[in-house]
Amino acid sequence: MAIEARSVDEMRQALQERLAGIVPEVELAYKAELAWEINRLKQERGAVILGHNYMEPALYYSVCDYTGDSLELSRVAARTDANPIVFCGVRFMAETAKILNPDRTVLLPAERAGCSLAESITAEDVRRLREQYPGVPIVAYINTYADVKAEVDICCTSGNAAKVVQSLDADTVIFLPDEYLARNVARETGKRIVFPTRRPVPEARAREAERNGVEYTIVSWHGRCEVHEQFTVEDIQRVRAQFPDVVVLAHPECSPEVVEAADFSGSTAAMIRYVRSVDAPRYLLLTECSMADNIIAEAPEKEMVRLCSIRCRHMNQITLEDTLASLRENRYVIEVPDEIARRARRSIERMLEIA
Repeated sequence: MAIEARSVDEMRQALQERLAGIVPEVELAYKAELAWEINRLKQERGAVILGHNYMEPALYYSVCDYTGDSLELSRVAARTDANPIVFCGVRFMAETAKILNPDRTVLLPAERAGCSLAESITAEDVRRLREQYPGVPIVAYINTYADVKAEVDICCTSGNAAKVVQSLDADTVIFLPDEYLARNVARETGKRIVFPTRRPVPEARAREAERNGVEYTIVSWHGRCEVHEQFTVEDIQRVRAQFPDVVVLAHPECSPEVVEAADFSGSTAAMIRYVRSVDAPRYLLLTECSMADNIIAEAPEKEMVRLCSIRCRHMNQITLEDTLASLRENRYVIEVPDEIARRARRSIERMLEIA
């Protein structure tokens, strides 16, 4: 929840108590002024601010009314009565909020704030897959743009992907666009995958499948998160060599090899819950680095191994300065064409029903 402060001094003091040692004091003094004005203007306008778990700590703790992963923020967006909705995340998240609230104003503080996964696939790609695999249900990861969501049967998040795939009760499922998440879901559900992109399935993989009598039952794509694909098994091995008692948590957008080498894998919300509930000497989070800062601020007794220095350049575009400008100037307004929104809403609501 956003910090309730009656003055800039109270805001600064609250942030210093929460973020001392994480954010420099001189930076907090400046950000406290921005945060206090954002909260004042938010109340004046009747706005709500949603913040993803990857937001930088000063913004995350000072102005966000609700924080969470994509699934939790989708739920909040579906039930909020506030207007406008300011989404401190990336564009596909703001689009989801708009799809679920077509009559409300949704603001994204950064003009672009894209996503490597969302940009890896187009609506036309989905339509081609429909032609290639007629009658096969298509699941789209929430990390896709509205026009892609409009072409699929159901959406999912990293936290409910396996549950969504299993709910379809189909021999073959198309899962888009995250290659690694698809492979991790395939392992969890016992299904197999194939990648029908412009790049053919590697010959060695095809030969192995033939030898094992494997029939591929998840059709996927070659999209990857530009943050999570950077983590390696060697990273984990180096940290375990130095800290044998470390507990390693990996986001399911990491490669299956990294997920297999970790102690736990789950969505950002699941990772936060795990750290809260497990009493371990220290933790290594293989995900966007701001989330570790946010956990440290909440639970300073939890020791985080600071291997992670990978910041999502898209999430990093959301700042307190731009959040204030968004409220002052009504920028940047998210629009989704009515027909696309109507069809995309069906896919999102089906996900929420299962979740």
